[in-house]
Amino acid sequence: MLDKTVMDAAALEHFIDTEFAQVKGEFMVEEITADGVVVRLLTSAKHLRPGGTISGPAMFGLADVGMYFAILSRIGPVALTVTTNCSIDFMRKPEAGRDLICETRLLKLGRTLAVGECHLRSEGRTEVVARASLTYAIPPKRPENMG
Repeated sequence: MLDKTVMDAAALEHFIDTEFAQVKGEFMVEEITADGVVVRLLTSAKHLRPGGTISGPAMFGLADVGMYFAILSRIGPVALTVTTNCSIDFMRKPEAGRDLICETRLLKLGRTLAVGECHLRSEGRTEVVARASLTYAIPPKRPENMG
């Protein structure tokens, strides 16, 4: 069931640009995989912290959007799907000047809950800079919950 997608990359990007205009143009869907998505954070000076590295909030945001995209790619534009839990381990300093890449993997996609994990890497690098585990609540199917 996880490999059945209902929203492609263009639809996901359009959805985030219209429903969450505050982050318009920051995220790009690289690929929809059999069990998740690969998303890029187009980093800029606003994502940096002192010390010349990408900030923790920027990395958290990428993991959160990555998992949101993974879920919506399978269930459609359900705007009120929300994060209920996130645990993130920051393991290495990501490189400033490189975009961040988030590889997501859905572990469970039920009617009311979705669980997944993300690995974040600096573009062009193999080392994981952060790992996140996320749980989302999926609202009941009602017209007002659809995007």
